[in-house]
Amino acid sequence: MGGAGDAVNARDREQFEEFMTSRWPGLVRLAFGLTGDRWLAEDLAQTALASAYASWWRVSRADDPDAYVRRILINASKSRRRRVSEQPAATAREAAVSDPTASVDERSALLGALQELPPRQRAVVVLRYWEDLTDAQTAALLGCSASTVRSQAARALAKLRASGELDGSRPRRPAGGTQ
Repeated sequence: MGGAGDAVNARDREQFEEFMTSRWPGLVRLAFGLTGDRWLAEDLAQTALASAYASWWRVSRADDPDAYVRRILINASKSRRRRVSEQPAATAREAAVSDPTASVDERSALLGALQELPPRQRAVVVLRYWEDLTDAQTAALLGCSASTVRSQAARALAKLRASGELDGSRPRRPAGGTQ
């Protein structure tokens, strides 16, 4: 950044750097939720920010620059999955040594179960429940309707409840059937 052919002037560069440093942790967290891999998450966040920098004039003028960059990240995640199948080997999961603390074990189980979901359902769960976005915000990011988000979330939650990855010894559904 900063060559003679830069499309971003010094003021815009400072604005972008401020944006980038404040958004980095959230973008990595979102990417980690989508991929389950810390290093790939950082690569995806960097890719999203590099794309945002290249078109900063458009991103900075968007109604919601955060949503714009999240969308770049989600699209980068989708295209990376198409290019390279980055599924962890079954033996790698079995060979992992679990942490003795229950919260780490539960987090690991949840991340494993998330990886078993189809990509769209995983994106819905991560955006709705991890990033705490509304149905409408999630729908806008994924390019679908709010009702599609709700149905994908319901299907994903049902799969997570039935998943062998999660501890089945504790009931996950309330007795009334609603949540």
